[in-house]
Amino acid sequence: MEEIIAQLKERAGLTDEQATKAIAVMKEFISAKVPPMFSGFVDNFFSGGNSDSSNSFMP
Repeated sequence: MEEIIAQLKERAGLTDEQATKAIAVMKEFISAKVPPMFSGFVDNFFSGGNSDSSNSFMP
């Protein structure tokens, strides 16, 4: 998550607080749009969890 915060600060000129709040809004928005069974993937992504093959969704 630190990487996306850094990019929001650099590209959009946001403060740390603004970038953190923006990410929280994005997480809530995405969580509301995906089926409940994918909420773990969304949480993992926004918590900075790794995306190794054991956590990846393969259709």
